[in-house]
Amino acid sequence: MYNNTVIYIFNRLVRLAILFFILYLIFTNFGTFLMILGVFFVIIAFLVYNFRKKMRETSYRFRFDSTNFQNGQNFNFNDFRNFNQSDFQGFANAPRFDEVAKAKEFFGFTSTPSKEEIKKRYKELAKKYHPDINDGNDEKMKELNHYRDILMKTVE
Repeated sequence: MYNNTVIYIFNRLVRLAILFFILYLIFTNFGTFLMILGVFFVIIAFLVYNFRKKMRETSYRFRFDSTNFQNGQNFNFNDFRNFNQSDFQGFANAPRFDEVAKAKEFFGFTSTPSKEEIKKRYKELAKKYHPDINDGNDEKMKELNHYRDILMKTVE
């Protein structure tokens, strides 16, 4: 019985000490800083919660059905599920028409060349525009490589 009373008194003293320590922190600069920081986080959490709640209530959900087509075509979006990304690479990487014209002009072609003609002409121009031959000037070589890539994309 004596031990239980001592433990009870000790627990009450520890709790009281913790309470006084918390009160001390509250009324010092550090405690004030912690309180302001806590209030700031509570306000931010409240604002985020209300914003998300409002977005859920008023969010626009896009729904599409085939009746939205004006010309009455039957269009099935499920047809696109079987396409691979590689099916569309030609469209994404196609060079502009003016770039192709500049590349043909740079290489000296008047019509659309074959791969072999591009490779042959590239080797000739590389010997002419190589930086070792042109005192380290590599601008023409960069331009040559760029135009070769453009022409190779048009042939493929």
